Amino acid sequence: MAFLRRTRQRRALVLGLDCADPDLVFGQLCGELPTLARLMDGGMWGRLRSSTPCITVPAWSSMMSSRDAGELGLYGFRNRAAWDYQALASADSRAVPYPRLWDTLGEFGKRSLVVNVPQTYPVKPINGALVSCFLTPNTSASFTYPAILKAEVLKHAPHYDFDVRDFRTPDKASLYQRLLDFTAVQYDVLEHLLVHPDIAWDFAIHVNMGTDRLHHGFWRYHDPRHRLHEPNSPFRYAIRDYYRLVDERIGRVVERLPEDTLVLVVSDHGALRMDGAIAINQWLWQNGWLALKEAPRKSQIVAFRPELVDWSKTRAWSTGGYYGRIFLNVQGREPQGMIAPQDVQATRQALAEAIATISDHEGNPLHHRVIWPEQVYRQVRGYAPDLMIYFGDLHWRAVGGLGYPEPTTLENDAGPDDANHAEEGLFILYDPRQRAVGQREGANLLDVAPTLLHRLGLRPLPDMQGQVWS
Repeated sequence: MAFLRRTRQRRALVLGLDCADPDLVFGQLCGELPTLARLMDGGMWGRLRSSTPCITVPAWSSMMSSRDAGELGLYGFRNRAAWDYQALASADSRAVPYPRLWDTLGEFGKRSLVVNVPQTYPVKPINGALVSCFLTPNTSASFTYPAILKAEVLKHAPHYDFDVRDFRTPDKASLYQRLLDFTAVQYDVLEHLLVHPDIAWDFAIHVNMGTDRLHHGFWRYHDPRHRLHEPNSPFRYAIRDYYRLVDERIGRVVERLPEDTLVLVVSDHGALRMDGAIAINQWLWQNGWLALKEAPRKSQIVAFRPELVDWSKTRAWSTGGYYGRIFLNVQGREPQGMIAPQDVQATRQALAEAIATISDHEGNPLHHRVIWPEQVYRQVRGYAPDLMIYFGDLHWRAVGGLGYPEPTTLENDAGPDDANHAEEGLFILYDPRQRAVGQREGANLLDVAPTLLHRLGLRPLPDMQGQVWS
């Protein structure tokens, strides 16, 4: 299986922990994670500003390309594919319009090993080896590059999987066991590939999705401020124990590396408790922004579907998710647009002000942050939302369904979910050649790619948005 040539160039390894939270690693669990503590003691560490929106897709692609979500044209895992009323389309590897770090390194002859990084399925050729991500349907698919690598992965791990499926479930015992099994297999394969005699790499990256699934499934048991907290639950130590396990597995990986290897532990965003959800389409309908062909029946929740809408009388509609996306129905843009182009700005402002008044289920005010895409992105590409809403400072998510008794709900339409995403992830950079030790403030996810290029002896691309950490 000699499909790669060994190199003696300096190496860099990125160990991604999706959704790993800085308050846990640097605070609550400090002292219980010896591997991460050793890397921090000899390196640079701190909070890492996430993408806008702070979601797995587009965050990892923003990190690896040093381009914000607007420039990528990716505003979530699902995006509009045209100025029409059709359902949103999933954003896989084909939706990423710019080179990511391994592509750039390949242009300079450097080889990469890429494992389970979001938006790498369907697989594309790289200068190196690749095992695709959580978007991969199953192991029957073509999930490696080169194709021969698939046999090697399945020989080493016949039950290899790409994600913890159906993590929004009330069966917590089964979920936790599946998390443990998934994590063990992922790190087993990573260790195997890192030292495989036929795989040469200058840059390697692996993303563990287990930390994200852990938070969504078990945050209530860890956080006493969560409204569903169960202090005596058998899962009260699930988050702590899982982080300990990951720390131990990272230790095993690091021990296999040459001493000169740069190691970056990084997360794409953090986590925080979820207090509830805003039924945003229900609110838009009740407040005259969204017109339906028939009024929704109370307490009979139905998914939002384009065919339910009277588009000729609709000014705005939305989607569910970790944040709210508002789309306006604009003349000359949407098929049945009713807002004149010259009225778009005033309409957006009026809608933003109205959304700011949405209170919680007890009538208490919530702090909603309204984001105008053109104000936060260098360039707005693709089919962007007209407004982006962080409900309740991200303690509340958006649900898109109709039929709720009130615009606020304590139930998630996608199943039990304890946590939302926070705007700050974390990083720990250990570089044996540059012992810049201590906490760094103001780090941004967009800084990762240019910093790694610089540490590998290459100039960052001139149009990258991030800065090099010195």
